[in-house]
Amino acid sequence: MTALKGMISVDELKAAVEAEEVDTVVVGFTDHYGRVHGKRFDAFHFLDEISEHGTHGCDYLLTVDMEMEPVPGYQYANWELGYGDFHMVPDLATLRKATWLDKTAYVLCDLEDPRTHELVTVAPRTILRRQLEKAAAAGYAAKGASELEYFIFEDSYRQAAEKRYAGLVPTGWYIEDYHLLQGTRLEYYNGAVRRHLSASGIPVENSKGEWGRGQHEMNIRFTDLLGMADRHTIMKQAMKEIADGMGISVTFMAKPDMSEAGSSCHLHVSLWNDEGNVLPGDKVFGPVHGSDIFRWFLGGWMAHIPELMVFFAPTINSYKRYQDQSWAPTRLGWSYDNRTAGFRVVGHDQSLRIECRIPGADANPYLAYSAVLAAGLDGIANQTEAPEIFVGDVYAAAELPRVPYTLHEATDLFAASDFVKKSFGEDVQQHYAHFFRIEQKAFDNSVTDWERWRYFERI
Repeated sequence: MTALKGMISVDELKAAVEAEEVDTVVVGFTDHYGRVHGKRFDAFHFLDEISEHGTHGCDYLLTVDMEMEPVPGYQYANWELGYGDFHMVPDLATLRKATWLDKTAYVLCDLEDPRTHELVTVAPRTILRRQLEKAAAAGYAAKGASELEYFIFEDSYRQAAEKRYAGLVPTGWYIEDYHLLQGTRLEYYNGAVRRHLSASGIPVENSKGEWGRGQHEMNIRFTDLLGMADRHTIMKQAMKEIADGMGISVTFMAKPDMSEAGSSCHLHVSLWNDEGNVLPGDKVFGPVHGSDIFRWFLGGWMAHIPELMVFFAPTINSYKRYQDQSWAPTRLGWSYDNRTAGFRVVGHDQSLRIECRIPGADANPYLAYSAVLAAGLDGIANQTEAPEIFVGDVYAAAELPRVPYTLHEATDLFAASDFVKKSFGEDVQQHYAHFFRIEQKAFDNSVTDWERWRYFERI
């Protein structure tokens, strides 16, 4: 058996199928939002054909909006090109049992052009692969972990939709940060999530109550960044499906209610070589003992946040989270073990790492980790100095630059950035700039409940 519980080889899958323990294999990939799309295969057919030859999917899935409408204006796929296929190639290193589903295994795919057999450049997993290749060429491996926050509601997803997501009942009725009594009340859900993830190749560290009513956090073990993005993706899908099966709902919206804390996705990242973590060193930055690589990687990451913000905060709602004194960062500073900072450095020696608190729980992990690597590697290459370590309340530091506060602003910075073009390619820049502009346009063309409440009677 493989060392990590739940991960299986093709031979182990075959044995499980013959023993009638598995009869279905889910074959999936993410779109730009981070949603998992794919197919369910009969396990025998997967073993006979798909495991070796892959399958196909419609390329319009990399051009759709949240409502699954094919959006015009993309060069990659459009009506004129006929919306053909891409090739879904299972990455068998991601093959695992999915214990929250009945007799089911799960595998994630890379997407290839069926004519050239090259990776589809605008696919999120490809984008991360390309940045990891650059890191490897520079002599580094990147490791990290996602801390994912979420709200749990007593309403089912169907009930929530019928109520148009208004008046939902949170599973907690007072702030429950680290609160074990409230955590016990939700153990029927969080405990099931921990057990299923740990049995499905996603080792869990812990779950805990968070600051909001009904808000919790799930922490999983760190690994290489591609593996972490895969774990993050499957974790979110599993958590929604487990909640759905229990008749409750869980949301990863960045800010589901302005009266509550937002839900973040804190990214913990470090760089490694054959000798270990390369971030610690003999340079002194306040309480931090770091290397030149540490200060340049951090410097590049911080310098490019504005033009990469869309990969950390991809929706209209993402930007509602950036409120002072809300636990979400609003200014670009770094500190040691300081939760008011966008960049909170933690650990020491081999555990030294950079925690970025800017991404929301709505971020696509492949794109977020791609942005981290692109910016950090550029910092190393150009020896970009990190700002001075900040001591105190970053919220009150008016002299520090702030994060972009709207998707419109962030998209303009992304679309105009020479760094983005150089790091990801002009096709990726144009594709995602269009994607984020379409998201903005969808909001601009809608009438909201806020407008009705404010103007219906009193204007």
